[in-house]
Amino acid sequence: MQEMLNGLNGVSKIIVPIAIILISGFLLTRITKKLSLPNVTGYIIAGILIGPYCLDLIPQSFVAGTGFLPDIALALIAFSTGQFFKMDVLKQNGLKVVIITLLEALMASVAVFMLCYFALGLSLAFSIVLAALASATAPASTMMTIRQTNARGDFVNTLLQVVALDDVVSLLAYGIAISVAVASTTGGAVSLKSVLMPLATTIGAFIAGVLFGILMSALVKQRSTDNRLIIALAMLTGFCGLCAALDISPLLGCMGMSTAYMNITGDDKLFKQLNYWSPPVLLMFFVRSGVSFNLGILFSGDAAMGGKPLVLIGVLYFIVRIGGKYLGAFLGCKLTRKDKKVTNYLGLALIPQAGVAIGLAALGARTLGGESGSVLETVILSSSVLYELIGPGCAKLALHLSGSYSDKLEDMVDVPGTSADGAVKSETQLLIERIQAIQKTLPPTPEAENEEAFNKGAEDYLASYLNKNISKRRGKR
Repeated sequence: MQEMLNGLNGVSKIIVPIAIILISGFLLTRITKKLSLPNVTGYIIAGILIGPYCLDLIPQSFVAGTGFLPDIALALIAFSTGQFFKMDVLKQNGLKVVIITLLEALMASVAVFMLCYFALGLSLAFSIVLAALASATAPASTMMTIRQTNARGDFVNTLLQVVALDDVVSLLAYGIAISVAVASTTGGAVSLKSVLMPLATTIGAFIAGVLFGILMSALVKQRSTDNRLIIALAMLTGFCGLCAALDISPLLGCMGMSTAYMNITGDDKLFKQLNYWSPPVLLMFFVRSGVSFNLGILFSGDAAMGGKPLVLIGVLYFIVRIGGKYLGAFLGCKLTRKDKKVTNYLGLALIPQAGVAIGLAALGARTLGGESGSVLETVILSSSVLYELIGPGCAKLALHLSGSYSDKLEDMVDVPGTSADGAVKSETQLLIERIQAIQKTLPPTPEAENEEAFNKGAEDYLASYLNKNISKRRGKR
């Protein structure tokens, strides 16, 4: 098969691998869907299967030539995250959520750094970058579980705000970590300036992203659906290109862009449009990441890791990060005096890791290069598959233990058991009122569906009316 692919001409060498990636990613999600796993798990596994260690269907020249995919995919992920930073929502529990997020993210990073640098004796560059990536959390599987269970309450509100802010912390941590790592590998001294400069650069990128968001809100105003999408993608890719030219991470800036747009316009339709457009791009990115998975070094002692088996490093990273996340979330909730159920179970819902972590690992591997870069990406990819396998189950368990959802109808809505005059309601009356209360929480039917239903009803009534008149006339004859 590889020989046939190598025999293709220049254009087909690009188009055919894209088709293989899209088809394989789709087919694997048919399996993961049956197992109630996130799509990203299927994408990564698909990439491993069509990669050099299994079917070898994707030429390495294609992988090397699509190095821009991580930047575009991460920009879309970061942009979609910014829609959750509404000022009116953040004002309610802003400070408490910030404290919880900082503790759970940084505790995981500190725990992983101590494991890699002090316990295992790995290099400073590798240890600090892997520690920064440990702070990231994947909100997709957690949000999927919340939608499936219709969970709500203080636990859910806190969880959603924490996972949204989590990526901001991880982006800042990565910006500082990669600068320190580069300084240590090039022989430069790690100084206060080398730490503060990337922090200032990242903040500058966020401010630039906010300005782009303000400009976007003005440009898309009163535009057609197609033009809104074109303008948004042009602004997003243009900002990414500018950041790439300046060698700056665009992620926090993309988040600032969408945050500014959302708070100015209050319009979430643009995000829905991008959500329809982005799946093929994200699929190709995650499958490509699976293709880049270095299975050959996973079970061998790598020289860059001091001869320690990479599988050992990956397993220890997997365990230590979970412990750091749980302990940090527990301490943060204790300090902010959150409810006991939130304190005890929030850490369980912060286990999944994919999306931003995989993208940052790809960028980190490109920056570090060599064996260290390959090992970094392999550890993150292998652990992400494990996190996504257990993450949704842990999130559902946390929601259940915190009392955020119930399968019982009486727990779904709060309906008083007595009427205004003090009379006890019957079971039938309570059932009717609960159904009515649930109906009010459902999203409104789109106007197009209402119009279609109205037209269909009118047509049925007209047909019935005509049939009756025809029957009457025939009867008179």
